[in-house]
Amino acid sequence: MQTKKIFIDGAAGTTGLRIHDRLAVREDVTLLTLSDSERKDPAARARMLNACDVAFLCLPDDAAREAVSMIENPDVTVIDASTAHRTSPLFAYGFPELSDAHRQGVMTSHRIAVPGCHASGVISLVYPLVKAGLLPDTAHLSVHSLTGYSGGGKKMIAEYESEDRSVLLGAPRQYGITQSHKHLPEIGHVTGLKTLPAFCPIVADFYSGMLVTVPLFASDIGGSISDIKCIYAETYTGPVVKFVADADESGFLSANALSGLDSMQISVFGNDERILLVARYDNLGKGASGAALQCMNIAIGTDETRGLVLEA
Repeated sequence: MQTKKIFIDGAAGTTGLRIHDRLAVREDVTLLTLSDSERKDPAARARMLNACDVAFLCLPDDAAREAVSMIENPDVTVIDASTAHRTSPLFAYGFPELSDAHRQGVMTSHRIAVPGCHASGVISLVYPLVKAGLLPDTAHLSVHSLTGYSGGGKKMIAEYESEDRSVLLGAPRQYGITQSHKHLPEIGHVTGLKTLPAFCPIVADFYSGMLVTVPLFASDIGGSISDIKCIYAETYTGPVVKFVADADESGFLSANALSGLDSMQISVFGNDERILLVARYDNLGKGASGAALQCMNIAIGTDETRGLVLEA
């Protein structure tokens, strides 16, 4: 069996390291690597980007755009984990569970954008309801999103794990308070919402995991809580994203319940008046490296769950 040649541009970052570690044990791929002295050499990067079958971009946005501009080989499939191309019409949006069209895009495109961690939860909850006509695209939504500190990358991980860390890190911290978070354009672009939601991301003192909640008033939608559950049950049947009717822990929802996994749970709570749409997953799994690997698997024609950890 001929192996696929994989190059990770930005392999030293949190997402890049996790992708590298997962692929290093697979027999169906060959990792192309650069020495530490070559990692920032444009000529060396360009050589690798054009020599591989699949290029993962785990880079800041400007560097990701630069990497794409270096690629002249039309057979290279780019899987970009940055924000740079998530709203680009030239890139397939890498959330295959959303629709047959999204899955087909990942299967056939040579350019794939990996969804953002917060955005993955919001879009998974909102897109099917807008598509079904249950939620109007004129809806004014709010979003509450709780994440582990690993979502902030190496610098934030070091701050939280430092022996002399600030006492302020012991409590949850809201951020994105200017309402200009980088995931908002992506959310609007993919869901079709005409007004971007009010977004409240919160980072807390646990390593990884994510809990995204979109509250709704039943009077604002064209259906009931039962209708929402039916749409999710039909849309999310697994193996990676599943509708789970009773996902809570005796009335509680822990944001780190799926830490270390690549799966996502979609749930609905509330009553006939007030409804909570909930997505739970790992910000490093379906929110980052797991989603990137799933996209690669689909793109190269292998089992989409290969190398993924879906159950504890």
